[in-house]
Amino acid sequence: MIKLGFIHGRFQLFHNDHLRYALDAKERCEKLIVGITSPENSVLIREEIDPHRSNACDNPFTFYERFNMVKAALLEAGIPREEFEIVPYPIERPEILYNYIPLNATSFFTIYDQWGYEKLHRLSELGYDIFVIPRGEKQMCSTEIRSKIVDGEDWKSMVPNAVYNYLVENNLTDKIKQALAGK
Repeated sequence: MIKLGFIHGRFQLFHNDHLRYALDAKERCEKLIVGITSPENSVLIREEIDPHRSNACDNPFTFYERFNMVKAALLEAGIPREEFEIVPYPIERPEILYNYIPLNATSFFTIYDQWGYEKLHRLSELGYDIFVIPRGEKQMCSTEIRSKIVDGEDWKSMVPNAVYNYLVENNLTDKIKQALAGK
């Protein structure tokens, strides 16, 4: 078993596929670090290969809110708190990533598109060991879930219960509606 592994994502809301990704990685390592990319919404860096990731309306949640979603979902899934960490992970600035996750950690990856291959290339260049978790086609995305929230459609089954409760209890569904209204 790998001692230290990590995953990363924007998690602009943490949904069931994200949870499966985290659990698949955690099965392969003793300690899991979850890196939250684009941690500073005020300085979103445009990536030509995946331009939507830098749009303000596609990034309604702060690092703190995403941290709480991830933490709640992992705890609800039964992962002991001492077996995971959550850190900022500015993939847009690869030269500083070692400040957040040690180079001896293994990066667990899922690849669905060109942006995935670009991230794989960046992390390989930095010297991280890479383990690609085989996946089929992408089943859901946060954009779709945010749209369902705005349109008043059912989305509860697409996210862990803990994430649903966190969003509702903190009125963060209104934040999504405001972000998309400004689109």
